[in-house]
Amino acid sequence: MREPTVSSLMTREVITADVGSSFKDLVRLLEDNKISAVPVLDGGYPVGVVSEADLVPKEEFRGGTSEAPGLFAGREEKHRWAQAGGITARDVMTSPVKSTSPDTAASAAARELAAAGVRRLFVMDSDGALVGVLSRRDLLKLFLREDEELKTVIRDEIFGRMLWVDPFSVDVEVSDGVVTMGGQLERQSEVEIAEHLVRALPGVVDVHSKLRPEWNDTAHTRQTTILG
Repeated sequence: MREPTVSSLMTREVITADVGSSFKDLVRLLEDNKISAVPVLDGGYPVGVVSEADLVPKEEFRGGTSEAPGLFAGREEKHRWAQAGGITARDVMTSPVKSTSPDTAASAAARELAAAGVRRLFVMDSDGALVGVLSRRDLLKLFLREDEELKTVIRDEIFGRMLWVDPFSVDVEVSDGVVTMGGQLERQSEVEIAEHLVRALPGVVDVHSKLRPEWNDTAHTRQTTILG
């Protein structure tokens, strides 16, 4: 079963700024569009990002009039001090751009967001052109799938097409994304595969499995592993 990709979840219309955009224009751009960050383009290609955090140092250090960080100040504090004197996007932006590709799987993109510690990834094609933006909120939309849709996918795709099981020989109920399964399958391995596939299905919140096997085809394998 194919996992959703970034292309199917991303926002395609992206508000952008130019490297020469003024500080005040950047503030107005964020405020007017109710966004917290904007990619900065140079010649049509992303070279950085300006977020609210990149603009706040102007107030934090009163435009550079407050006392400069001391000799032993951290790199981050010194960076914010430098941003306080910025007047264009080029001066205050953070580089490089945290990006991903349109064909990246949703789960991989979620891991990239977590690893980078950012709220969004800008989506660039193979030529480096900006084609969209993927936010945490875009990923969370996966959990808005209707219960009935999930139930149909589990029965028809997972049991019917992938496990070759009569879809109506098992009981499947979905409530607020929580899946409850009951019934009997032929082998224990099928039970474990079914549970794994359903739990990995985009939009599933949790799985309660009451599936039973007619016989345990994994017992000998596990015993051999222990003895070996």
